[in-house]
Amino acid sequence: MNERVRWEKDFLGKLPLPEDAYYGIQSLRASLNFPISGLRNPESMLKAVVIIKKAAALTNKKLKRLDASIAEGIIEACDEILEGGLREQFIVDAFQMGAGTAFHMNCNEVIANRAAEIRGGRKGDYEKVHPNDHVNMGQSTNDVFPTAMRLALLSLVRDECQPALEEMEDAFRRKAVEFEDVVKSGRTHLQDAVPIRLGQEFKAYAETLSRGRAFLAHSAASLLALGIGGSAVGTGLNTSEEYAASMVSELASLTRFPLEKAEDLREAMQSMRPLTEVAAALRNLAVELNRIANDLRLLASGPKTGLSEIVLPAVAPGSSAMPGKVNPSMLEMLNMVCYQIIGCDLAVTGAAQAGQLELNVMMPVIIFNLDFMIRILSNALKEVKKRCIEGIKADAERCRLYAEKSIALVTVLSPSIGYQKSADLFKKVLSSGKTLREIIESEGLLTEKEMKIFYDRRRMTEPGILFHPKRKKK
Repeated sequence: MNERVRWEKDFLGKLPLPEDAYYGIQSLRASLNFPISGLRNPESMLKAVVIIKKAAALTNKKLKRLDASIAEGIIEACDEILEGGLREQFIVDAFQMGAGTAFHMNCNEVIANRAAEIRGGRKGDYEKVHPNDHVNMGQSTNDVFPTAMRLALLSLVRDECQPALEEMEDAFRRKAVEFEDVVKSGRTHLQDAVPIRLGQEFKAYAETLSRGRAFLAHSAASLLALGIGGSAVGTGLNTSEEYAASMVSELASLTRFPLEKAEDLREAMQSMRPLTEVAAALRNLAVELNRIANDLRLLASGPKTGLSEIVLPAVAPGSSAMPGKVNPSMLEMLNMVCYQIIGCDLAVTGAAQAGQLELNVMMPVIIFNLDFMIRILSNALKEVKKRCIEGIKADAERCRLYAEKSIALVTVLSPSIGYQKSADLFKKVLSSGKTLREIIESEGLLTEKEMKIFYDRRRMTEPGILFHPKRKKK
């Protein structure tokens, strides 16, 4: 039995659509033209575009440009979609025609057909509700899409990324307190250095995330200025003088963001600067998280032939060949996510500079990558925090032994005997087979009281020179 169809027409001709489809002919053409990735446009963008359509219906109704019953049908259709309905009707591939026109029209058509039903009509009855004339009244893809990108990112940063970063930061701070008294050898250039506390290392990781999170919030603030109302080229053609301000007001009410009208609607349409700022903040976070993950992998290396100063929770068998092997799997996953984010940032940067004159037509790939960056980063942070950071244990005895063995402890003598003599002492310890303590005692470099201070390793992890000829000894 043949599927029942309806026919729709545009200026290119006619096409048959499934009778029960809420999408229309432009969506169908896009699905036929762009069977590229099998990936759909981000959910965050769908919600953002639909919120804009709802705001436009409210605005045009208030300005008496749109019949109240049509506006109410559009608003009800938008609410259904925002609540999760009709997801299978958004059929346009993420890699599509420039500027996102295909996805935008997919949204317009679905909303129009559902609104027509709500008003007592049927799908394809564009006399009841038209995708362009009614749903898209006063708008263009060219101001809707960049506005939707900003709204989508604001929501993702607020609801997904910032909470995940805060939770990871808090987990590191709790570990910093737990490891406050675990003294270990510091390492610079992967060589022995003076002592540091494990808690100090973890506190530094927390501070890194705090600063990265603040930079992300600062970057996201530039998304608050919207170019909606610019219409086709940023001049506001086919809109009233009140339209842009009213749209921003409605969107602020719907999203609970302190939105504002961009000072220059053309700049807001042409420039992807606010989006590249967010991408840069995400890239910076990825760089830092990658470094931290590598640090933790080094500290956990072993268990018998590595540093093994910390023990990570075991989450899965680590080898198909070596029984009992456990790997730092959660941190390896975080590494991969970080590399992916760095690559996505490059795609965003390239696409952002590819705009010409009044429009950047590469917007779909920009938001696809930014949405992906935030989602994988947020998910990775949640899982690493839960399955790795919270369960880290310190091997305090091993840390202590490394701190005791570090010849870099001669550094504490430098203010007293000088850099060169300290370097000679380092070489003597390394070549003689004797311990630093034995040589210090045999050469009478410190008094008995100073020796006790010298072996207070925790004291070496705070400011203050222990042995200095100009300093009174307590």
